Amino acid sequence: MKRRSVLKSLTGLGGLLLAPSINFANNLNTKTKVMRIAHLTDIHLKDHFDAPKKFVKCLHHVQQQHPKPDLILNGGDIVYDMNKEQLSTINGQWKLVKEIMAQECNIPVQYCLGNHDIWWNEDNKGQAIYGKQYSMDQLKLSSPYHSFIKNGWKFIILDSVHLDIDGTWYIGKLGEVQFTWLENELKNTPADVPVLVMSHIPILTATLMVEDNIVNKWEMLGGDMHTDTAKIINLFYQHPNVKLCLSGHIHLRDKVVYNGVTYICNGAVSGAWWEGNKRETAPGYGLIDLYSDGSFDEHYINY
Repeated sequence: MKRRSVLKSLTGLGGLLLAPSINFANNLNTKTKVMRIAHLTDIHLKDHFDAPKKFVKCLHHVQQQHPKPDLILNGGDIVYDMNKEQLSTINGQWKLVKEIMAQECNIPVQYCLGNHDIWWNEDNKGQAIYGKQYSMDQLKLSSPYHSFIKNGWKFIILDSVHLDIDGTWYIGKLGEVQFTWLENELKNTPADVPVLVMSHIPILTATLMVEDNIVNKWEMLGGDMHTDTAKIINLFYQHPNVKLCLSGHIHLRDKVVYNGVTYICNGAVSGAWWEGNKRETAPGYGLIDLYSDGSFDEHYINY
C-alpha cells in the first residue's frame, strides 16, 4: 500500500511537472512568421562581364523562392562604380539598373548607398554630381538614412560611407548627426518592436581576419568596418530589441553574434566583381524569415 501510495503521488507530481512543458509547447506554436526578406548587396552593375544577364538570373532566383520574399533590401554598391567616372558612364550604369529592375523585378525594394554609389573627386567638389545627391535622386531618397515599420518590425537603413577626418575618401562611420538620429529612433521605438538594421559597411565582422600572408597582426582599415563600432554596439546594448544587422561591402559571407545582436555580412551578388567567387564565398544573397517574437531564420543562397 505504501508503495502504491508513493507511486500514485509521483504520478500526480509528474502531471504537475509536465504542465509547464505543455504550456511552453503551446507558446512555441504561437510564434508566427510575419515576412520574408531578401538581402541583395554589392551588385556592381555595368554592361560588362555579362553582369546584366547574371543579375537578371539572380532576381529571377529570388522571385522563385517559396514563399516569395515580401521585400528586397539592397545593401549598396548598386552600380559598378561612380567614383571619378565620366557622367556618361555613370548615366549608363544607372539606366541599366532602372531598366532591369523595372522589367525583371516586382518585389518592393529599399536601398542604402555604398561607396561605389558616390561620386568623389578631391579636385572637383563644385560639380553638381559631387557627393551622394545624384544617387539619392536616382533612388528617390530624400535622405541617405531612414527608417520604416513593416509587419511589426522596424527597419533602420544607415548611411555608413563618409569622408575620413583628413578629408580623404572614405571611412565607415555614422557621424554625430546621424548617430543622434539613430539614438532617437531606438529611443522612440517600443521595446516589443524588433529592429533590423542595414548598413553598407559592416558594423562588426570577422571577415577582416581572412587575409593571406599575415605574420604577427592583422591590419583593419577604417574603410572596411565602422570606426565607431564600439559606440554603436553600446547603443544597441541599451536596446535589446535590436536583433539583426545586415551589411555587405567585403564580398565575403560571415555571421557574428555579439551581445544578443546578430551581425551578418551577406557576400555579394557580384561575387568577385562578376569574375567568380571572392575567396570561398560564391555570388549570392541573403534570405531571411522574420517572426513576430523578434526571432529570425536566415540562409545565404547561391543562385
